[in-house]
Amino acid sequence: MDRRKALRKTGLFAGATILMPSMLSLFESCKSETRLDWQPLFFTGEEAKTIAALVDMILPRTDTPGALDVKSDIFIDTVIAKSYDKEGQDDMRANITAFNENCKSKYGAVFYNLNEDDRIAILNEAEKSSGKFGKGVWGAGVGPQEPIGFYRSMKSMAIWAYFTSEEMGENVLNYDPIPGAYEPCKPLSEVGNRWSL
Repeated sequence: MDRRKALRKTGLFAGATILMPSMLSLFESCKSETRLDWQPLFFTGEEAKTIAALVDMILPRTDTPGALDVKSDIFIDTVIAKSYDKEGQDDMRANITAFNENCKSKYGAVFYNLNEDDRIAILNEAEKSSGKFGKGVWGAGVGPQEPIGFYRSMKSMAIWAYFTSEEMGENVLNYDPIPGAYEPCKPLSEVGNRWSL
Protein backbone atom coordinates (compact mmCIF):
# COMPACT_ATOMS: atom_id res chain seq x y z
CA MET A 1 0.00 0.00 0.00
CA ASP A 2 1.19 3.50 -0.82
CA ARG A 3 2.36 5.45 2.26
CA ARG A 4 0.23 8.46 1.35
CA LYS A 5 -2.92 6.32 1.14
CA ALA A 6 -2.10 4.68 4.45
CA LEU A 7 -1.63 8.07 6.11
CA ARG A 8 -4.91 9.34 4.70
CA LYS A 9 -6.78 6.26 5.94
CA THR A 10 -5.37 6.62 9.42
CA GLY A 11 -6.24 10.31 9.69
CA LEU A 12 -9.57 9.56 11.36
CA PHE A 13 -7.81 7.42 13.95
CA ALA A 14 -5.50 10.32 14.73
CA GLY A 15 -8.44 12.70 14.99
CA ALA A 16 -10.10 10.51 17.59
CA THR A 17 -7.00 10.09 19.71
CA ILE A 18 -5.99 13.74 19.68
CA LEU A 19 -8.98 14.44 21.90
CA MET A 20 -7.28 12.73 24.82
CA PRO A 21 -5.80 15.66 26.79
CA SER A 22 -3.66 13.59 29.11
CA MET A 23 -1.90 12.01 26.15
CA LEU A 24 -1.39 15.41 24.56
CA SER A 25 0.48 16.56 27.62
CA LEU A 26 2.76 13.54 27.27
CA PHE A 27 3.48 14.48 23.68
CA GLU A 28 4.26 18.06 24.70
CA SER A 29 6.94 16.71 27.03
CA CYS A 30 8.62 14.95 24.08
CA LYS A 31 8.98 18.08 21.93
CA SER A 32 12.01 19.40 23.76
CA GLU A 33 13.99 16.14 23.71
CA THR A 34 16.76 15.86 21.13
CA ARG A 35 18.35 12.77 19.66
CA LEU A 36 21.68 13.51 21.36
CA ASP A 37 20.46 13.85 24.93
CA TRP A 38 17.36 11.68 25.07
CA GLN A 39 17.34 9.22 27.96
CA PRO A 40 14.46 6.71 27.78
CA LEU A 41 12.11 6.69 30.75
CA PHE A 42 11.09 3.06 30.24
CA PHE A 43 13.06 1.40 27.44
CA THR A 44 16.54 -0.03 27.83
CA GLY A 45 19.06 1.12 25.25
CA GLU A 46 18.46 -1.94 23.06
CA GLU A 47 14.68 -1.62 23.35
CA ALA A 48 14.85 2.08 22.41
CA LYS A 49 16.95 1.26 19.34
CA THR A 50 14.48 -1.45 18.35
CA ILE A 51 11.46 0.86 18.64
CA ALA A 52 13.30 3.67 16.82
CA ALA A 53 14.17 1.33 13.93
CA LEU A 54 10.62 -0.04 13.87
CA VAL A 55 8.85 3.33 13.73
CA ASP A 56 11.36 4.57 11.16
CA MET A 57 10.47 1.63 8.90
CA ILE A 58 6.73 2.19 9.41
CA LEU A 59 6.87 5.96 8.76
CA PRO A 60 10.15 6.82 7.02
CA ARG A 61 11.09 10.33 5.99
CA THR A 62 9.98 11.20 2.44
CA ASP A 63 8.92 14.66 1.32
CA THR A 64 7.21 14.83 4.72
CA PRO A 65 8.87 14.22 8.10
CA GLY A 66 9.29 10.64 9.28
CA ALA A 67 8.40 9.13 12.64
CA LEU A 68 11.86 9.84 14.05
CA ASP A 69 11.69 13.46 12.91
CA VAL A 70 8.60 14.01 15.07
CA LYS A 71 10.01 11.85 17.89
CA SER A 72 7.38 9.11 17.79
CA ASP A 73 9.76 6.73 19.58
CA ILE A 74 10.20 9.18 22.47
CA PHE A 75 6.43 9.60 22.69
CA ILE A 76 5.91 5.81 22.82
CA ASP A 77 8.52 5.51 25.57
CA THR A 78 6.81 8.28 27.57
CA VAL A 79 3.33 6.75 27.18
CA ILE A 80 4.55 3.33 28.35
CA ALA A 81 6.51 4.80 31.27
CA LYS A 82 3.71 7.05 32.50
CA SER A 83 0.48 5.25 31.65
CA TYR A 84 1.13 1.48 31.56
CA ASP A 85 0.81 -0.50 34.76
CA LYS A 86 3.53 -2.98 35.84
CA GLU A 87 1.87 -5.87 34.02
CA GLY A 88 1.58 -3.85 30.80
CA GLN A 89 5.21 -2.77 31.03
CA ASP A 90 6.36 -6.34 31.66
CA ASP A 91 4.32 -7.51 28.65
CA MET A 92 5.91 -4.80 26.49
CA ARG A 93 9.41 -5.87 27.53
CA ALA A 94 8.59 -9.51 26.81
CA ASN A 95 7.13 -8.60 23.41
CA ILE A 96 10.18 -6.57 22.37
CA THR A 97 12.45 -9.43 23.45
CA ALA A 98 10.35 -11.97 21.52
CA PHE A 99 10.34 -9.71 18.44
CA ASN A 100 14.14 -9.42 18.52
CA GLU A 101 14.55 -13.16 19.16
CA ASN A 102 12.44 -13.85 16.06
CA CYS A 103 14.67 -11.50 14.06
CA LYS A 104 17.79 -13.27 15.38
CA SER A 105 16.49 -16.75 14.60
CA LYS A 106 15.45 -15.83 11.04
CA TYR A 107 18.10 -13.29 10.03
CA GLY A 108 20.89 -13.52 12.60
CA ALA A 109 20.56 -10.12 14.32
CA VAL A 110 18.19 -7.97 16.36
CA PHE A 111 15.83 -5.77 14.34
CA TYR A 112 17.84 -2.53 14.45
CA ASN A 113 20.96 -4.34 13.16
CA LEU A 114 19.21 -5.90 10.16
CA ASN A 115 19.57 -4.53 6.65
CA GLU A 116 16.54 -2.89 5.07
CA ASP A 117 15.50 -5.95 3.03
CA ASP A 118 15.47 -8.17 6.12
CA ARG A 119 13.55 -5.55 8.08
CA ILE A 120 10.96 -5.36 5.32
CA ALA A 121 10.64 -9.17 5.31
CA ILE A 122 10.12 -9.21 9.10
CA LEU A 123 7.49 -6.46 8.92
CA ASN A 124 5.66 -8.12 6.01
CA GLU A 125 5.48 -11.31 8.04
CA ALA A 126 4.30 -9.38 11.13
CA GLU A 127 1.66 -7.56 9.06
CA LYS A 128 0.20 -10.87 7.86
CA SER A 129 0.27 -12.60 11.25
CA SER A 130 -0.93 -9.72 13.47
CA GLY A 131 -4.55 -9.38 14.49
CA LYS A 132 -6.54 -6.53 13.00
CA PHE A 133 -8.35 -3.80 14.89
CA GLY A 134 -12.09 -4.40 15.08
CA LYS A 135 -14.66 -1.93 13.86
CA GLY A 136 -15.20 1.17 15.92
CA VAL A 137 -17.40 4.21 16.21
CA TRP A 138 -15.85 7.50 17.34
CA GLY A 139 -12.83 5.72 18.77
CA ALA A 140 -14.81 3.12 20.75
CA GLY A 141 -14.57 -0.52 19.75
CA VAL A 142 -17.69 -2.29 18.55
CA GLY A 143 -17.87 -6.03 19.05
CA PRO A 144 -15.12 -8.43 20.08
CA GLN A 145 -11.48 -7.51 19.48
CA GLU A 146 -8.95 -10.16 18.55
CA PRO A 147 -5.48 -9.82 20.10
CA ILE A 148 -3.52 -7.40 17.91
CA GLY A 149 -0.02 -8.33 19.05
CA PHE A 150 3.19 -6.34 19.44
CA TYR A 151 3.68 -5.20 15.84
CA ARG A 152 0.15 -3.87 15.30
CA SER A 153 0.24 -2.17 18.71
CA MET A 154 3.53 -0.40 17.88
CA LYS A 155 2.31 0.54 14.41
CA SER A 156 -0.83 2.06 15.91
CA MET A 157 1.14 4.00 18.53
CA ALA A 158 3.63 5.24 15.91
CA ILE A 159 0.82 6.54 13.70
CA TRP A 160 -0.91 8.11 16.70
CA ALA A 161 2.30 9.87 17.79
CA TYR A 162 2.97 10.95 14.21
CA PHE A 163 -0.40 12.57 13.59
CA THR A 164 -0.61 14.24 16.99
CA SER A 165 2.82 15.85 16.71
CA GLU A 166 3.09 19.61 16.43
CA GLU A 167 5.17 19.31 13.26
CA MET A 168 2.47 17.33 11.44
CA GLY A 169 -0.41 19.35 12.87
CA GLU A 170 0.96 22.74 11.93
CA ASN A 171 3.22 22.16 8.94
CA VAL A 172 1.89 19.16 7.01
CA LEU A 173 -1.83 18.81 7.69
CA ASN A 174 -4.20 21.72 7.12
CA TYR A 175 -4.24 23.80 10.28
CA ASP A 176 -6.38 26.76 11.26
CA PRO A 177 -6.25 27.64 14.97
CA ILE A 178 -9.27 29.94 14.48
CA PRO A 179 -11.62 28.07 12.13
CA GLY A 180 -13.78 30.03 9.72
CA ALA A 181 -17.34 29.45 8.58
CA TYR A 182 -18.87 25.98 8.42
CA GLU A 183 -19.02 24.74 4.81
CA PRO A 184 -20.97 21.47 4.73
CA CYS A 185 -20.96 20.91 0.97
CA LYS A 186 -17.48 21.93 -0.10
CA PRO A 187 -16.13 19.80 -2.99
CA LEU A 188 -13.39 17.40 -1.89
CA SER A 189 -11.06 18.78 -4.57
CA GLU A 190 -11.08 22.13 -2.74
CA VAL A 191 -10.36 20.66 0.70
CA GLY A 192 -6.68 19.78 0.09
CA ASN A 193 -4.81 18.06 2.92
CA ARG A 194 -6.59 16.29 5.75
CA TRP A 195 -7.25 18.73 8.60
CA SER A 196 -5.38 18.81 11.88
CA LEU A 197 -7.60 19.24 14.95
